Amino acid sequence: MGVDFGYRGQGLGLPESGPGSIAPLGRRFGALFIDWGLCLLVSYALLSGRDAQAAGNWALLVFLGLSLVTVGTVGATPGKLLLRLRVIGEGGVRLSLPKAVLRSVLLVLVIPAVVWDRDTRGLHDRLSRAVQIRV
Repeated sequence: MGVDFGYRGQGLGLPESGPGSIAPLGRRFGALFIDWGLCLLVSYALLSGRDAQAAGNWALLVFLGLSLVTVGTVGATPGKLLLRLRVIGEGGVRLSLPKAVLRSVLLVLVIPAVVWDRDTRGLHDRLSRAVQIRV
């Protein structure tokens, strides 16, 4: 039987609302759509718009690269930056590069990203000990 902390993120030592609190799902999905759109644009440009199916497949690799580089360095993808979100480690520290790699690979696999806990953290975040917060 789990402990009910009353609000999302309290068990992680995060504030209930405002900066530093767990990012709301709407913003997280919005950031994902922005990032995916950017990756599709890059893929179409690389393939000169020849094959839409191939561009969609390449976009997944571009997305993996984008996530690895940006989350592994600045802690946020372009979409997250636009929507004022950041990915940090559970202790409030910067996410290490190995954990950013694990998180990115699990995110691309999709299934871990759609299995959530009561804090609305995906399995990819839980396994990499990461949390998405408001900035």
